[in-house]
Order: sequence, then structure tokens, then C-alpha cells
Amino acid sequence: MTSAVTPTLESATWGRRILALAVDWLTCLGVVEGLVAVGVLGANPNGLGTLGLFVLESAFFTALLGGSFGKLATRLRVVDHRDPSRPVSLLRALLRSVLVALLVPPLLTFSGRGVHDLAAGTRTVSL
Repeated sequence: MTSAVTPTLESATWGRRILALAVDWLTCLGVVEGLVAVGVLGANPNGLGTLGLFVLESAFFTALLGGSFGKLATRLRVVDHRDPSRPVSLLRALLRSVLVALLVPPLLTFSGRGVHDLAAGTRTVSL
């Protein structure tokens, strides 16, 4: 009888996390500016439309696919800290995204996890 081998998931580096965040932000900025240009949205004062889209995109993609668009593009995933095989719930993904939007994560880190990951019970790993 053989035992199943579970791969070790390494915490993502801050460089890749920042790259994923930049990809997310630029993508959301492009979508919002496109919607403003075609008249679907009014003006985009102070980037609040971009910030709102970022929070929604990040939360929904994390809950449905395991990571935001930027994380998926840079081969990162957000997993449940206790059970990486379990998907992150939409509520926890939303909490995590709001904290990222408030720039809370870089303030404190513990064992490669930001405050947003601690609060949501998640961690960001490399594939």
C-alpha cells in the first residue's frame, strides 16, 4: 500500500506578490478607463472605480479560481492556511481583498504571511 505524496507549498516571494498586484492594478485600471471612454461609467475620480474593481476582481477570482488575475498570471495561488486543498470562501477572499486595498498587508508580516492573510486564514503560495 502506498501513501499519497502531498507536495510542499512554498510561500510566495514578496517580489512575485508585488508583480501580481501590479498586473491586477493595471488590468483593473485598463478596464475602468475603457468603460469611462465608452461612456458606461462617468468619470473615475481618484481611481476609486479602479480600487473597487480591484477588490471585486480579487475576491471573486480568489474564491472561484484560487487567485486574482495577477496571481494566476504569475503562478501564485491563495490557499487556506490550515488545509491548502480547501478553497477560500468568498467572504474570506473579500476580507483579504479589502485589507489589501487598504494597504494593510505590508505593515506586519509573520512567517511570510501578511496581515491580510492572517486575518483571512489564508496564505499565498508559489506553484
